[in-house]
Amino acid sequence: MFNPKKPAPLLDSGKWNRTYRLGKVLGMTVTVDTTAVISGFVLWAVLAVLGKQFLALTGPDVVVGGGLLVMLHYGLGFIHQLGHALAAAQTRHEMTGFHYWLLITRSIYPYDERPLSAKVHIQRAKGGPIASGILSGILGLLSLLLIPVGGLTLMIVGFLFLDNLLIYTVGALLPIPGTDGGTIKFWRDKT
Repeated sequence: MFNPKKPAPLLDSGKWNRTYRLGKVLGMTVTVDTTAVISGFVLWAVLAVLGKQFLALTGPDVVVGGGLLVMLHYGLGFIHQLGHALAAAQTRHEMTGFHYWLLITRSIYPYDERPLSAKVHIQRAKGGPIASGILSGILGLLSLLLIPVGGLTLMIVGFLFLDNLLIYTVGALLPIPGTDGGTIKFWRDKT
């Protein structure tokens, strides 16, 4: 189970990979590990190169735009986790926090949580994709409304729409271990 005082589980023996506490939001502890910071810089560089090559952006626009998109990407993860937190609160088996690792987030539940029913696990797992799906709908509609305006604003909102739809909504529902879809499939198969 996740322990914020130890290196992130992704790199068990890694001495450089540490977990940092960012603070509390709505009673939940928010943490980040070194992999999220490094991944954010890599994404920033990739977005900067893409912006320069395909959008003809220059200097400050590339640097500021790439950094802004990385921060907004992590913001999408925050919204996804708030969806999980709301669903968990409805079950009365609440989250204790969430953790940023690589380019995504994961929910943190009490270390000593007693065994729960499949229904509770499934409901908690659905919360994030539902919140992300709602946000995808809003961002998609906003993208359509911005088509006549065009420009950088449309590109930013369009990127956020695709990012949220593909990573935090559809991607989260893939039935593979470690995803919300994997959790849903695992507990559905148990019932």
